[in-house]
Amino acid sequence: MAIKGVKKLPISVNTNDALKILSILSTVSNKLGRLEEKFNHSIVSDALVQILTLSESVESTRIEGTQVTFSDVVEEKNDKNPRWEILEVSNYQRALEQGYEQIQIGYPISSRLIKELHATLMDNARGSTQSAGDFRKIQNFIGPTKNIADASYIPISAEKINEYMENLEYFINGHPYNIKLPTDHIPKGEYIFNEVSDPLIKVAIIHAQFESIHPFLDGNGRLGRILIVLYLMQSKLVTKPIFFVSEELEKEKARYYKLLNGVRGNQPDWGSWILFFLHACDRMANRINQKLDKAEELAHKGLKLCETESEKKVWLHTFSDPFTNTAKVSKYARISQNTARKALNALVEKDVLFVDSDVKRNKKYRNYDLMRILRD
Repeated sequence: MAIKGVKKLPISVNTNDALKILSILSTVSNKLGRLEEKFNHSIVSDALVQILTLSESVESTRIEGTQVTFSDVVEEKNDKNPRWEILEVSNYQRALEQGYEQIQIGYPISSRLIKELHATLMDNARGSTQSAGDFRKIQNFIGPTKNIADASYIPISAEKINEYMENLEYFINGHPYNIKLPTDHIPKGEYIFNEVSDPLIKVAIIHAQFESIHPFLDGNGRLGRILIVLYLMQSKLVTKPIFFVSEELEKEKARYYKLLNGVRGNQPDWGSWILFFLHACDRMANRINQKLDKAEELAHKGLKLCETESEKKVWLHTFSDPFTNTAKVSKYARISQNTARKALNALVEKDVLFVDSDVKRNKKYRNYDLMRILRD
């Protein structure tokens, strides 16, 4: 029997789950604080922001069944006629960067912004592109077949989307007149998480609620994961798009979907979902901290070998573009293509970059050491 619909926000959990949630919360918050501090003092932070957003784009689309790998995307991202998997990843990264720019200038997460990001996400992609940027007008469902009788979840009807999205917006940003969201749907004695709760708890709720509303015909999962990092930036937990959870969610995809489904219907289990999400954040914070430490160590190791300023510029450029070429390096470093080629070849001789010497034209220079760090 399919679960139907989802209750409006705010939500509640039992006291036992609330204690567990509040216990892990401070641990994850501290790790995010350390990560933010490291990025503020890293020589490769700006470069890694670009490559980490690309990695997130890959992991999030993989949750939807795309079989493309991070190495594939780095290798093929500049192809003139990319296959659809590469296009989906590229669209995800574009939407993520578009949202980041809007948050930076003070534009809050809203239905308008969400629709704009959806249009970017679905640009020339597979799926229901004819309704890109618009909430659905028909009933949809989640299930293993195209038959609603086999559905595991049937979201709210199309005519309720606007009121549910308004409720979600008030939960994200607060009511413009400081009116508290009603709690009369919450059982007595439960611990309430509302619009003034900790941002890490709120972002877990925001993601699950958006997925449960399922406002678009396609692309809801990917857009819902973009909202995670956008809300973390809006709430000032991070100042750049450096913290992503999709890699950990993809590892436990079956559990992820099961617990998302658990917050729906008349007896939602929000405690299990929030705990799962916070534990995923905890593991991801550890991984990104380790990746940044290793990338920073690699960057300094390479800089010590560089003999000219051009070599230093080129070396650091490879941290945002691990599989690069002469033309891109010349444009980035504002040096001639001849100078760029000399710097790249010098780094190959120092064994910090690799190039296939048998290739005569359009050579790619690869920072395999960085790729290894990012894939670990």
